[in-house]
Amino acid sequence: MTPTRSLLVLHVRRSRPHAPGYQRLLDALSDATMAAVAGAGWEPCLVATADHDVPSLLARARAADAVVIMGGEDVTPALYGGSAAYPDSGRHESQSDRALIEVIRDSIERRAPLLGICRGQQLLNVACDGTLIQHLDGHRLTGDDVWVRTRLTDDSEVTPGADVWCTHHQAVDQVGRRLQVVARATDGVIEALAHADAPVLGVQWHPEHPAVASEEIPALLARVTAGVPA
Repeated sequence: MTPTRSLLVLHVRRSRPHAPGYQRLLDALSDATMAAVAGAGWEPCLVATADHDVPSLLARARAADAVVIMGGEDVTPALYGGSAAYPDSGRHESQSDRALIEVIRDSIERRAPLLGICRGQQLLNVACDGTLIQHLDGHRLTGDDVWVRTRLTDDSEVTPGADVWCTHHQAVDQVGRRLQVVARATDGVIEALAHADAPVLGVQWHPEHPAVASEEIPALLARVTAGVPA
């Protein structure tokens, strides 16, 4: 019998009194992720980075068989030399950003499986000294329905030609060290990055959307854990 593998799922916080609607959106994505990975045979643990310091998060990451970093607020601009003022800017979670960058760098050093989603991909790029486009149009709607369907190019290495669910207004700009672009949207936006030396992958779109999570999340985890002993 194949042993159950442990999965650490890292999100920013459990409560956002300042943004209850956004909290409900992120909770729905977290719930879909947890159900998808449990259905694929993983034993997931959801942890809010706001509740833990860096040493405890590193210890949890090192004890897990793989790590998933979820979406959330814009990455703190100072971490990649960005402007403090930019269109559609919002609240930043600098403590979480710094902690997750440490987790990402440690995972790369240990050659440990890690999947970053949306903000998770952006943090991966920043952790490798890359930069971000601070605002772009076309990948997020406003109002009650924030979702956009975005087409990946046919030559993408990850899910080529697929229509994927997106909601974001930032993306990778200058690609970080040892990262390779493995998927783009047809408008040129970088939609996936893979590390050249470690089983670490970032995707800009939302594979944890409830309509597709049960299919897309396990497939992406299988990609980062391929060849890694169970």
